[in-house]
Amino acid sequence: MGFVMLLVVGVYLVAGNLLGGVTSASRGLAKGAVPAAYKSLVQKWGNLCPALSPALLAAQLYQESGWNPTVVSPADARGIAQFIPSTWATHGIDGDGDGKRDIWDPDDAIPSAASYDCELAKYVKDVPGNVSDNMLAAYNAGAYRVIRAGGVPAISETRNYVQRIRSLEKSFAAPVTRIDPTRQAAGAIGFAQSKLGTPYLWGGNGTADQGGRFDCSGLTKAAYETVGITLPRVANDQYNAGPHPSRDQLLPGDLVFFSDDLTDSRAIRHVGIYVGGGYMIDAPRTGAVIRFDPIDTPDYFGATRVTEDGAKALPTTV
Repeated sequence: MGFVMLLVVGVYLVAGNLLGGVTSASRGLAKGAVPAAYKSLVQKWGNLCPALSPALLAAQLYQESGWNPTVVSPADARGIAQFIPSTWATHGIDGDGDGKRDIWDPDDAIPSAASYDCELAKYVKDVPGNVSDNMLAAYNAGAYRVIRAGGVPAISETRNYVQRIRSLEKSFAAPVTRIDPTRQAAGAIGFAQSKLGTPYLWGGNGTADQGGRFDCSGLTKAAYETVGITLPRVANDQYNAGPHPSRDQLLPGDLVFFSDDLTDSRAIRHVGIYVGGGYMIDAPRTGAVIRFDPIDTPDYFGATRVTEDGAKALPTTV
């Protein structure tokens, strides 16, 4: 244990001095970030126009529905892309060419979302500011309001919508350069280390009535709360709290995830905090204690470098 803890400090100090660690979104998708059933659709239609990208379209769909093709909002927005029926009647397209425009069918709804985005981008192309931001604002508030405001209008819902999706975009994009280390990682690791030896409790959040015990995502959530970052409660939602470093780019503090389906982040079932040297701190299962475990197992899914903006962007329910 002493060796691993020493390794954590050494690796983290080196990571904090890395230069050129700028996140760069690509037009590719991060591994497993988009459920396999929708990946080809998002990759294809996310390249429909320059203002859109696969990662941006994925972030928008995740924000709208959490990939749920049957969800209905209180405003009667329907399906995976959350179209209002009146908007669908005008802008829905037959994406799969089967002769029907079905608001509930992702094969129609995802192409329709991309088509509508790109149509809005044309409407606001001469508006000052970033065309993708203005496109998203138009999707939320209408193109007329964006044009009249000369950019993203001063509507809190719309501004939050744009900011959340642009932050989530980093979680869905395949990074093409090194990802910045975060200042909060050391604090999260310190909390997790202080809980070594604590018995596991399914659903545990570390509260006094639970004897200070945790399950896997309860531990990671509590660790990052100590450094001012609020994560969702469930592991598969925590995956979208930032960009995804590759295995050889892992740094202490990254969340590492495990799944029986390596094509779909929604199937993630376990999470731990990477500490360096191929090890994590995790709360593994009933009957075990919080401990160091190796990450290089057949069910290793991937990792997330948690960022404050990424965590704030996550929908409260997905």
